[in-house]
Amino acid sequence: MKPELHESAQPILQWLDQRRAWMEDRLLELVSINSGSHNPVGIDRVGEYFAALFADRLEAAVDKFSLDPWQRVDMQGQVVEQELGSLWRIRKRPDAPIQVLLSGHLDTVFGAESGFQKSTYLDKNTLNGPGAADMKGGILVMLCALEALEQHPDHYNVGWTVLLNPDEEVGSPGSAGWFAREAPRHHLGMLYEPALPDGNLAGGRKGSGNFTLSIGGRSAHAGRNPEEGRNAISAAAHAITLLERINGAREGLTLNTGIIAGGTTTNQVPDSCVVKFNVRIRQPEDADWCLTQLENVQLTINQAEGFNASLHGSFGRMPKVLDDAHVELYSLLQSCGHQLNLDLNWQSTGGVCDGNNLSTHGLPNIDTLGVRGGLIHSPDEFICLDSLTERAKLSALLLITLAHGGLPDSLAEREVQR
Repeated sequence: MKPELHESAQPILQWLDQRRAWMEDRLLELVSINSGSHNPVGIDRVGEYFAALFADRLEAAVDKFSLDPWQRVDMQGQVVEQELGSLWRIRKRPDAPIQVLLSGHLDTVFGAESGFQKSTYLDKNTLNGPGAADMKGGILVMLCALEALEQHPDHYNVGWTVLLNPDEEVGSPGSAGWFAREAPRHHLGMLYEPALPDGNLAGGRKGSGNFTLSIGGRSAHAGRNPEEGRNAISAAAHAITLLERINGAREGLTLNTGIIAGGTTTNQVPDSCVVKFNVRIRQPEDADWCLTQLENVQLTINQAEGFNASLHGSFGRMPKVLDDAHVELYSLLQSCGHQLNLDLNWQSTGGVCDGNNLSTHGLPNIDTLGVRGGLIHSPDEFICLDSLTERAKLSALLLITLAHGGLPDSLAEREVQR
């Protein structure tokens, strides 16, 4: 960092220190809007709220896009289509020498039927609310960091694109293609998932695949002629036993059977059963190996007389492996943190996010630039409100550093599509 950068950034960072009340007020309004992944109407309300803020405060080009429905397997084993909310793309200076992609998701895990719909102050600095940390607070951090960049005299060196997608919490099935298209057009990515509980960053991430095994059997009376039936639940139990053998078979590979449904009454041999499970892998090459094992489980069930098994799903997110470009980017952010008296480090995690998608398509990114908080994905989710300005200053300083001093060597070598 050039010595004069701190002086040029200081007034902007002080401006951000004054933004907490404004950000807090916006957050209270946003948290009151349900935007569960299966509630496209609520998601679009949140998207429109943010789009208006970005357009008004940043004078950026805002575009709204519809996504194809999400095809998923229901608990009856049928492929159904799920409507998704809209995706928003916001751009400024697409011809600038440095291009940054910033991303956040509009959806939460709390559906319209959830009992967790309101925010509550736990103390002056702690707000409990659905999506407060994950990640409505994070998108506000992104917005204010970009506002800060625009005040710096070297802002013209950085062009940026913001993607706000509606489906991250269900694996980004509709928006994944957008990350594939945008990744080659940028030098680096910044994503606003909440920081780890201690304020540090996620580094390498495992890959994740969601799968459904649908098993058909044959119904019969449980008392009169059970021998003529083919019990789909028993077959599913056998399949789960086989799946458990995959769990831990490779370093870092985990398999979790999460949902099972079948049968209607105890006096009937059940003719269908659905098993849903998640697989996490540490190495990209483990995906093909694992798919082969899953197909073998399906084949084993199908070889039994009277049964029919179908396997649905894929590895929607491959592992995020930290290469030299990632490490250089993380180190640059770490140096920005030092200037703000933040001692930042990064560590591997089994969680996944859209940072996996960008990494898969070759874009180095930091994906936990959002707020400090905790207990996400539970009714106890909370945000530390002082982190709204703290994390906005961190992102702003990174953007200003890029605008003022240019890209690190490994990122400067990246060929960007125009």
